[in-house]
Amino acid sequence: MERYFNIRYEFDKSAIHKAISSRLEKPGSDYICVSDGNILNNTYRNKEYLDVINGGMFSICDSSYVPVYLKWIYGIKRGQYAGSDIFYDIVKGNKYRMIFLGTQQSTLDSLKKELKKINPSVENMTFKELPFLPVEDFDYEGIAKMIDDDKAEIIWIALGAPKQERFMALLKPHLHHGIMIAIGATFNFFSGLNIKRAPAWMVRNHLEFIYRIYSEPRKQIKRCWGILSTLPSLLSMEFKNKSHRKDSPKKEL
Repeated sequence: MERYFNIRYEFDKSAIHKAISSRLEKPGSDYICVSDGNILNNTYRNKEYLDVINGGMFSICDSSYVPVYLKWIYGIKRGQYAGSDIFYDIVKGNKYRMIFLGTQQSTLDSLKKELKKINPSVENMTFKELPFLPVEDFDYEGIAKMIDDDKAEIIWIALGAPKQERFMALLKPHLHHGIMIAIGATFNFFSGLNIKRAPAWMVRNHLEFIYRIYSEPRKQIKRCWGILSTLPSLLSMEFKNKSHRKDSPKKEL
């Protein structure tokens, strides 16, 4: 793992999947955060939320811009691993029993239909809507019992950031097994309904945010403004962090 912008990232895809497999061999639960620009913005503004993000196994880099910043600041090459990409890889891999939690049941029903085309085994997996509640008010014991009874190994959470990361941190002590992964809008992308992910050429050229603004202008303009307003301070902080590093960036043990 490596720490940038105070977030513990794992960029190596192979290492991510090995860590998931290894953790599932042990008792207890854990979680992985899928950190995009919105999470970066919120962690800078809120120390408690930063602790939540770093309280799991690690974060994967969902932002296409963080690798650009790291190339600019440190001269190193790191890659993006978007939430929708790890979701596809794990679903298609058909290695784990999964449960899909969050969003509206109609979206989940459509998601199940579409995912069966990728992995027919999801036919026998659980797709469960969660109630619209403040994050503190969920029945975490009841949700944990449902997951434990299901024997799910990968728990996909789609409640939107920053709620879904806090949800995982609060659920973790109640779960006996499994890894939670918060993936935001990914259920929508794969459901075949409404919001879709940007075309690949826009993703490659760091223009996905334009597509998201076009798809959800009210939500995304506010989010992008928050990210832009924080960015100068974030970059300044990381330049200062660089000056305090004795050596070039190294992986954390």
